Amino acid sequence: MIPTPQPLAIAGTETVSLAETLGRGALAIASYAALGVILLIIGFYVIDLAIPGKLSRLIRVDRNPNATMLTASGLTAVGLIVAASIWSSGGALHEGLLATLVFGLAGIAVQTVAMLAFDRVVGISVRELVTESDLQPGTRLLAVTHVVIGLITAVAVI
Repeated sequence: MIPTPQPLAIAGTETVSLAETLGRGALAIASYAALGVILLIIGFYVIDLAIPGKLSRLIRVDRNPNATMLTASGLTAVGLIVAASIWSSGGALHEGLLATLVFGLAGIAVQTVAMLAFDRVVGISVRELVTESDLQPGTRLLAVTHVVIGLITAVAVI
C-alpha cells in the first residue's frame, strides 16, 4: 500500500500540501530563471554598446577571442550580480522578483561604469583590443577585472 502524502504543517502557520509547496517552488525557480536570462540578455546588449562593432558578429563570424573573453567575463559578472540579487531578495515571490530586477539593473549599470572607469584609468582600450585577432594580455587583465568588479557588486547587494 502506497502512503498518501500528508500536508506539511509548520508551527504557527497554515497547513500546506506537498504538491502546493512543490508547485510554488517550481514557479519561483522558473520565474527567477526567466528574469535571470532577461538580465543576462540586457547585460549582453550593454556590453555590445561598450565594444565597437556588432558583438554577435565579432564572436560568431569573426571569432574574435578578445571580444569573446570580454563578453564572457562581463556576463559572468552580471550572473554573479543576479545570483546575489536573488539570494538577498527574500519575501514573497513578486517582491523577490522586483528586488532582483532592480538590484540586477543597478548592478549592470554599476558594472558598466566601473568597467569603463577602470579601462580609462589603466589606459587599456577595449576598442583597440577587439581589433586584434590574437588574444591580448590586456584582454585577460580586463576580463579578470570585470569578474572581480561583478563580485564586489554582488557582495554589495547582499
